[in-house]
Amino acid sequence: MRNSRQPAVAADPSPPLRAVCVRLRHAAPTWIVTIAIYAGWAGLTWFYDSMPWWLALPCGGWLVAWHGSFQHEAVHGHVSRHPWLNAALAWPPLALWMPYAIYRDSHLAHHLSPALTDPMADPESYYVTRAVWTALGGPTRAVLIANNTLAGRMTIGPFLAVGRFWGAELRKALSGDSRHAGAWLMHLALCGLVLAWVSVICGIPVLDYVLLFAWPGLSLTLLRSFAEHRPAGGQDERSAIVEAGPLTRLLFLNNNLHALHHARPELPWHALPTAFRRDRADILRGNGGYLFAGGYPGLARRFAFAPKDLPVHPD
Repeated sequence: MRNSRQPAVAADPSPPLRAVCVRLRHAAPTWIVTIAIYAGWAGLTWFYDSMPWWLALPCGGWLVAWHGSFQHEAVHGHVSRHPWLNAALAWPPLALWMPYAIYRDSHLAHHLSPALTDPMADPESYYVTRAVWTALGGPTRAVLIANNTLAGRMTIGPFLAVGRFWGAELRKALSGDSRHAGAWLMHLALCGLVLAWVSVICGIPVLDYVLLFAWPGLSLTLLRSFAEHRPAGGQDERSAIVEAGPLTRLLFLNNNLHALHHARPELPWHALPTAFRRDRADILRGNGGYLFAGGYPGLARRFAFAPKDLPVHPD
């Protein structure tokens, strides 16, 4: 009699293998950017002595700002599935001024804010309350208004951003709040390593690094954030779309599509353009048409020396 039993079939290993391949394809663009940033920074600092300052400045600023865009991707978990690896890759403080862990917590709180741009609810707001505005003197108001022009944001903006952040952190420390102590200790240790490479090994004076790398990098980052939020009636109408060119899209890792990023923060940077092209009409309808079709040059033409709005929040 013929045996009806079927031979055992080995489990198909392809589904888990396919899953691994999908994850690799998903993360590959970010890994390429990560390698390019750190390799570019290492190469630029190593060969710093052989290039003029006017070449080092745009290259150094680009790499530090690009690193900030990468840190943003790491905050949202778009580098790997492992938070510890994302943090380890993003921790090196090429910009020097802010610990990654504090930026991560602040940015996630920004995404959870029920009222974007409200200085009482949004940790990344550039606005002040009416009460604060009323109490400010004329010179301080003038500085804040100038900071709402694009030229002001990119020149005095770094001073204001660093001063506000360091001031807030100092006040916390003096009041006995030690929650950020570990982040600052790690940050200072890593700053020491960055500056040891920069100054001891590459022979770059620390001030040169600040002026040609860290400061222009922060200035370019503030270009990205200049118009990405506004006070508006609806929460979805408070985030912008800037239809940027290829260079700034790469520099900001498509975070210029900010309304889409807020709507779908789970999307990695390289998936945003396709999603925007597919859903452009719906996205612009949802954000109230808050669009800058001329990209960053268009922003510069409109707001280089004219404030985009007043820095007092309309509540």
